[in-house]
Amino acid sequence: MTVTRHSGVRADAAPDGSAPPAIELVGVRKTYRARGADVTAVRGLDLAIAQGEFFSLLGPSGCGKTTTMRLVAGFEAPTAGAIRLQGRDVTGVPADRRDVNMVFQSYALFPHMNVFENVAFGPRRRGAAKREIADRVGAMLELVDLTGRERRRPAELSGGQQQRVALARALVNRPRALLLDEPLGALDLKLRQAMQVELKRIQREVGVTFVHVTHDQGEALTMSDRIAVMNEGRIEQLGTPREVYEHPATRFTAGFIGTSNLLSGEVAEVTADRAVLRYGPAGRISVPLRSGLTVAAGERLELTVRPEKIGIGPDAPDGDALCRVRGTVTEVVYQGTSTSYSVATATGADVVAFLQNATSADEIAVRGDAVWLSWDPRHSYAIGAAT
Repeated sequence: MTVTRHSGVRADAAPDGSAPPAIELVGVRKTYRARGADVTAVRGLDLAIAQGEFFSLLGPSGCGKTTTMRLVAGFEAPTAGAIRLQGRDVTGVPADRRDVNMVFQSYALFPHMNVFENVAFGPRRRGAAKREIADRVGAMLELVDLTGRERRRPAELSGGQQQRVALARALVNRPRALLLDEPLGALDLKLRQAMQVELKRIQREVGVTFVHVTHDQGEALTMSDRIAVMNEGRIEQLGTPREVYEHPATRFTAGFIGTSNLLSGEVAEVTADRAVLRYGPAGRISVPLRSGLTVAAGERLELTVRPEKIGIGPDAPDGDALCRVRGTVTEVVYQGTSTSYSVATATGADVVAFLQNATSADEIAVRGDAVWLSWDPRHSYAIGAAT
């Protein structure tokens, strides 16, 4: 394996005088040798994570997100490329000399030590004074809401409390960045949702850069300042949670983040900023054309629209302002806060619509009903030419 080496010169500021990224990957590639063949886990990754940012690497199993985190931590060496922390090239620096800490899904607490001893482990190894250790541990336990539980051992704590101890132990060393590998995966749903809010609060209070690896889309949307959606070792899309969810740039992102309806149709007309698609005998979809996307009449265009943006009813919507699609209800699922309607359209595509049960839990339609689906054109998002 050939590892690209770099100068190791520390850069305390970017050329323009601004602070350098907390974490920067430049052309990073990681290739393994498995069963006599090369397997590339990370493919030429370029990424800059800002100081104090809560950043998530999101994707399915095998997409390269955990390998990327291990490269940043120093547990793996890149095959090519550079890794910089605070502007300093650490490509060849071992893990114990990088100013980052990591929290694992299993927490990895010392079972024979109590909460105080677990959190104090790092400062003691670094030779901190007894008074300083007590002050720092006390401040961390207060931050994670564990004051008064100093003498308990991990087995006497709940899963959420153990996770807080792991966080306190990682943060007490005052790292420049904290890496979290599926930190909430071992918790039940309700506790996991509560801890999402707590993690974001803790990150905001300490101001440390958090890099979070997860396959849970809802978790990433809830906590992150920005998200990198990964697939097959590459970044499919990088943006804020709202950007990634509302404006998926690729078919993969649209399908992976939440529930999305993928539709395609022939372009009937094109104006300066939008295209109008024919969709079945009476269907019509208007879609804004994002910058850089060109399409001509007669071509087929693929677009996405989120289920919660779609209305459903027995009558055709008035006027030409709304997108409209005709179909037949194939499934109705009551989900408490909303009801999900699956509709087979005239073109054979299946569309899902979510309707909030705000005023009534009564069904608007039942299986077999002919319905119209409609939505505002601004909720259509063009992906590209249909394949």
